Amino acid sequence: MNPIMIDFGIFQIYWYSFFLLVAFFIGGTLILKQAKKRNIREDFIINLFFYTIPMAFIGARLYYVVFNWNYYSVNLIDIFKIWEGGLAIHGGVLFGFLFVCYYTKKQNISLWKITDILVIGLILGQAIGRWGNFFNREAHGAVTTLSHLQDLHLPNFIINGMYIDSTYYIPTFLYESIWNFIGFVILYFFYRKNNHKFGKTSGLYLIWYGIGRFIIEGMRTDSLMLGNIRMAQLVSIVTLIFGIILIIYSNRRNVNE
Repeated sequence: MNPIMIDFGIFQIYWYSFFLLVAFFIGGTLILKQAKKRNIREDFIINLFFYTIPMAFIGARLYYVVFNWNYYSVNLIDIFKIWEGGLAIHGGVLFGFLFVCYYTKKQNISLWKITDILVIGLILGQAIGRWGNFFNREAHGAVTTLSHLQDLHLPNFIINGMYIDSTYYIPTFLYESIWNFIGFVILYFFYRKNNHKFGKTSGLYLIWYGIGRFIIEGMRTDSLMLGNIRMAQLVSIVTLIFGIILIIYSNRRNVNE
């Protein structure tokens, strides 16, 4: 599987970058439409995108670099090669969330009203973005066999893409993409029925993504580690707990539009 989508000689366009752009475009368009339905100013959302997306990129890259510092400390220039992969979603969500907290407070708009809309586009973008990992031959699971992949009734292009350095691997990128897409459908319809209580959709996102990522991360072979602990699993537990607390908090406040 060639990670380069188009080669112009003097520069290349990578599949990884392409899928990130598609994820941002589709997710962002969905967010704008939902915001319009809730009478949230379009210029507010566009300005939020303008500042939050770079912050999320920085956070995602810093998070990844910190947990791979043994490599990057002697290859400093590679820190800037984000087109080769190496963006950690948890770092991106954390930095992005912190900026959203600041910006909504500055604009005197309910934080959870905004995050309830953002997470719908976010989880759809995550489902799309995982395909960038596929073309980069990363975020896969353990060694497996051709017969096992065929038993999963996967398309041939995925099976062929999981054949890396003469070895077949479990397509955990696909599992997470499917999990996130199902989560998007659930969040979308949940939000339509529960948009009068701010924070419930955000809490459901944290619970859904936390459960899926915890399970799938256990299958991966490229986890970011803190000693013997998989950081993504640790963060997933935290997000799961926070999601439950947020839903309880939302129900007790009974905040209405």
